[in-house]
Amino acid sequence: PAPSVAGPGAPTTGPVTTARPATPAVARPPVRETTSDAPSASITVTFASGSWQITPEAERALAPLGRALASQDLAAFRFRIEGHTDAVGDAMSNQALSERRAAAVRDYLIAKFGVAPQRLVAVGMGETQLLVPTPDEVPNARNRRVQVVNIGS
Repeated sequence: PAPSVAGPGAPTTGPVTTARPATPAVARPPVRETTSDAPSASITVTFASGSWQITPEAERALAPLGRALASQDLAAFRFRIEGHTDAVGDAMSNQALSERRAAAVRDYLIAKFGVAPQRLVAVGMGETQLLVPTPDEVPNARNRRVQVVNIGS
């Protein structure tokens, strides 16, 4: 059945059945989360402290992903590029830095491998999802990263 566009408190028309409890309307995000049957790419690209520059090491890590994204096998899928930081610096600066990291990887994949821009969504996560939990102001290179997640078709 088609989803309802009426919000809470909207008047209903027609008979109401009680055979099943009503499911509350839920706003859906514009992209789907990864599904278990969708092909996925799991890759982590790390950055120098305070940087969003794509290093030669990052280029080597991104090459297999870029080739895969450019292939017909993954042509129907979209990907979320999540930028992350460590816990050094203030939250606002880290949010902006994480957004620049995600955008740098997105731009690189588009320019180098010809991936269609509408297939890649860049998102900054700031310091909210540390890979390695650390106290504030404690650097950890594994937290300064970008992760690429398959979000379906």
